[in-house]
Amino acid sequence: MPATKIPHLRWWIIALISLGTIVNYIARNSLGVLAPQLQTHMHISTAQYSYVLAAFQGAYTLMQPVCGYVVDRLGLRLGFTLFAVAWSLANMAHALATGWMGLALFRGLLGMSEAAAIPSGMKAVSIWFPANERSMAVGWFNLGTSVGGMIAPALVVALLLAYNWQAAFIVTGGIGLVWAALWYGFYRDPEVHPALGESERAHILAGRPPVQKSKLTLNKLIGLLGAPKFWTIAIPRFLAEPAWQVFSFWIPLYLAKERGMDLKHIAAFAWLPFLAADAGALTGGYIAPFLIKHFGVKLIPSRVYGIAGAALLMIGPGCIGLVASPHMAIALFCIGGFAHQTLSILINTLTADVYAPEDVGMANGFVGQMGWIGGLLFSLLIGQLADKVGFGPLFGALGVFDLIGAAVLILAIKQLVPFGGEARA
Repeated sequence: MPATKIPHLRWWIIALISLGTIVNYIARNSLGVLAPQLQTHMHISTAQYSYVLAAFQGAYTLMQPVCGYVVDRLGLRLGFTLFAVAWSLANMAHALATGWMGLALFRGLLGMSEAAAIPSGMKAVSIWFPANERSMAVGWFNLGTSVGGMIAPALVVALLLAYNWQAAFIVTGGIGLVWAALWYGFYRDPEVHPALGESERAHILAGRPPVQKSKLTLNKLIGLLGAPKFWTIAIPRFLAEPAWQVFSFWIPLYLAKERGMDLKHIAAFAWLPFLAADAGALTGGYIAPFLIKHFGVKLIPSRVYGIAGAALLMIGPGCIGLVASPHMAIALFCIGGFAHQTLSILINTLTADVYAPEDVGMANGFVGQMGWIGGLLFSLLIGQLADKVGFGPLFGALGVFDLIGAAVLILAIKQLVPFGGEARA
């Protein structure tokens, strides 16, 4: 009996990836929510907490291109499944920690495996969607990053209050195993997926180049990292990522230390920037197609215009140190969440625009690596300076970084040419 065809299957694939990203970010953000509790329970200083974060960020930074290459080689079905199982087990292992060094060890293992999430999602977008739909698809799957961050405070605090902090890590890690089983059971590439209708298959294949088998050679690696188009994307990503690291790992600690909030108040407010980020993810996905359709803007400029507009909004969170009201601080964090996700969607989509489908995982991994180097350095800076100068001046830098990144994109836009030509896009 022929398999049942699922209409608009490519969007169901994105929904499944978005669900996986939600699970990924719930696990990732669990530490940030628990930070005030763990600091007291394990006698962790702010500097030591930054080292725990650095273990995750360093491992994540190193592994992004590696994970991207592994997924390129093994394929999305098997590769993404293996990494999801690994990150789930690593997060559950946090419950065994007795001090900051134990947390750092398990956090490093989590970073090594979670680094596969965004390169895998970008690879799926590159092979399931024609160019004119890619930013929308990236917007929907990246929605999971902010939804996960939005769910984490309430879920983690509820588990903490009902049971203990160990249970929070075990539950938020365990749900990843369920998602891994769903992914392996349902996912196939569009060329062979039995539930994909022939008209939709033709639509997908006509809108992208054929996918070749990825082969890593020294010349190819040198060519990728030495190309001007790589640095044109990587530098803005380096400057953008510190903001998301602040939202993911530092907001609860900031609200506790400088705004005097307890865990219940943090759970009540810390999710709001991620709700705003949800809107930013969708805006980032749809603004480029809007500009293309209604104003005749070409593919690459449509991404860059959106990034520039979002960079201007990042001035908002840069002013957090200037406001007295904690509620106004949350509101500025919300502006930052919206702006960051808008430009993050568009920066990520550029890798799918300008690289061959078989290389997107690795290329996006290296771009992401540059971003996480920026996030790692900024987190270490916060760890060393927050207790001395406060968070305000450090947040102020966030208002400048993305403006510089947007300027780089505008000045070097000629380096970004759609793979396969503008006509295909």
